[in-house]
Amino acid sequence: MKHGSRLKSAACDTEVMVIRCADGQIECGGAPMGVDRPAEAAALTADFSAGTLMGKRYVDADGAYELLCVKPGKGSLAVDGVALVVKDAKPLPASD
Repeated sequence: MKHGSRLKSAACDTEVMVIRCADGQIECGGAPMGVDRPAEAAALTADFSAGTLMGKRYVDADGAYELLCVKPGKGSLAVDGVALVVKDAKPLPASD
C-alpha cells in the first residue's frame, strides 16, 4: 500500500485516501479495507462502530498512519486492531 491509494471498507460505506502509511492492516468496522469493496459486506464489529466523518484526517498515536475520509460510514478506522483518532487542527498564529 502506498500514499494516494483509495481504500474501501468491507463493513460499511467508508472510503479513505491514504496520506501516510507503514506496514500494517488498515481496518474499518473491524474488517480489513481494500481497493475494491467485496460482494458480501462484512459484519460491523460493535467495538469499531463509532463512525467516520467526511473530510477529517485520522491518525495513530505514533504518527505512522494518516488517512483522509472521503466518504463517511458507520465503521471506525483502526490499524491492526488499534483505533485511530481524529487529527487535531493546527492553531493559527495570533495576528496581533
